Amino acid sequence: MSADTKELNESETKADKELLKKAVLGRGNKVTTKRGFQERMFTAAFSGFVYPQIWEDPEIDIPAMKIDNTTRIMTICSGGCNMMNYLTESPASVTAVDLNPHHVALGRLKIAALKYLPDYESFFLFFGCADDAQNIVNYDKHIKPNLDKYTREYWEKKVFPHGRRINMFKKNLYKFGLLGKSIAMVHLVAKFYGQNPRDLLKARSLEEQKVIFDRTLGPLFEKKFVKMMCGKPESLYGLGIPPSQFDELNESAKGDMASLLKARLERMACQFPIQDNYFAWQAFGRGYDRENRRAIPRYLKEEHYATLKANIDNAKVEHCTITEYLDKQGADSVDAYVFLDAQDWMNDDQLNDLWEAVLRSATDGARVIFRTAGNDSPLTDGLKEETLSPWEYDESLAAPRNEQDRSSIYGGFHTYTLNRGKKSAQKETQAA
Repeated sequence: MSADTKELNESETKADKELLKKAVLGRGNKVTTKRGFQERMFTAAFSGFVYPQIWEDPEIDIPAMKIDNTTRIMTICSGGCNMMNYLTESPASVTAVDLNPHHVALGRLKIAALKYLPDYESFFLFFGCADDAQNIVNYDKHIKPNLDKYTREYWEKKVFPHGRRINMFKKNLYKFGLLGKSIAMVHLVAKFYGQNPRDLLKARSLEEQKVIFDRTLGPLFEKKFVKMMCGKPESLYGLGIPPSQFDELNESAKGDMASLLKARLERMACQFPIQDNYFAWQAFGRGYDRENRRAIPRYLKEEHYATLKANIDNAKVEHCTITEYLDKQGADSVDAYVFLDAQDWMNDDQLNDLWEAVLRSATDGARVIFRTAGNDSPLTDGLKEETLSPWEYDESLAAPRNEQDRSSIYGGFHTYTLNRGKKSAQKETQAA
C-alpha cells in the first residue's frame, strides 16, 4: 500500500468516526456519566462491520412505498439487502446511504457482484451461501477488476483472522459482523442450557413451531442470568441498538426487557411459517435455506434475477449521513424515503434537521417509512409543528404492517405521506 493510500484511508477512518460520534453522541451526555460511557461503548462497537444482512422485511416496505417505474428511492444501506430487494420492483432509482464504511463496501460489492458475476448460480453462491471457496475465485476473476478503489481496498485489506476481508465469503459471511457474532452468543447461551435453536428449522407447521419454541427457547427467558443480561443496554449493542433506543424498548417493556424480547422472538419463531421466513433462518440457523431456496430474500430468488440485472444500473451507494445526502438534492428529487430505525438514535435537533431536508427534497405525495423500537412515532413530540403539518400519518399501515413483519424485532412501523396542499389549506384557515 502506498503512503498516499495509507494517508487517505486514515483520513477516511477519522471522518467515519466523526460521523458516527455525531449520530450517537448528539444527546450531549458526558463521558463521566453512566449513559455517556454507554454511548461511547456503543460507538466503538458500531464503528466496525455490523449487519451482514438487513432486518427490515421488504414485503412490508414495498407495498407501503407504492413503488412504480417513476419512483426515486432513498434508503439507508445497512446490509444492502433492501436496496437490492426494491430493485425487483423496477423503480427509477435507489440510492442507499450509510455512515458506516463497512456497510458502504458491502452494498457496493452486491451491486458489482450482480453486474459482473456470470450467472444466477454464482450470484446465489456468493450471497445465498456465502461460505464457498469458489466465491473467492469468482471475486478475483469477475468482481475485483470492476470495483471502485475504495471498495476494492476494503475487501482486499488483510484483517485477523480472515487474511483478506473477502475471505469471509468462504467462511459464511452471516456468522460475522457484530450481529452475526451476537447471534452466535445467543446460540452459545442456549446450548449452555441444553437447547439448540436450530431445532425450530425442523418444524413442519405453525403448531410444531410453537411446541418447539415453548420447549427450547421460551424457558430461557426465565433464567436469572438471561433476565439480567436482557436488562443491560450493552447486551443489545450487537443488534445495533444504541442506549437511546434501549430506553424506548425498556419503556415499551415497562422495565421487563426479558418478557419483551421473548415476545418478539416468539413472534418470529411462531407467527410465520418457518419454511419461508428467512429472518428466522438467520436467527436460528445462521444462514439461508439453500436447499429449497424458499427462506431467502426476494433479491436472491431466481425469478427476480433478470429484473435485477436489468435494473442494477439504477442503484448506487453513498457514504454519508441521511441529512448530508438530502441537503445536496434538489427540490422534487425524491419520492420515497426509508429510514429504518435511524430516528431512534436522534435528538430533537437532529430529527428536525432531517425532516427539513426531507421537505426540501420531496415531491408532493412522497412517502416516508420507518420503524421504531417502541410503539410510537418520534415525530409527534419531536418535530416542529410547521415541519410536521404537511405530512399525513397512515394509521391503517401502522399496527397491521408491524404485525406482518417477519423479522418481528420492532415495536412500530410508520408511514407518512407528504400533502403540501394540507399546509396551504391550514394557512388559509388561520388567515380567515
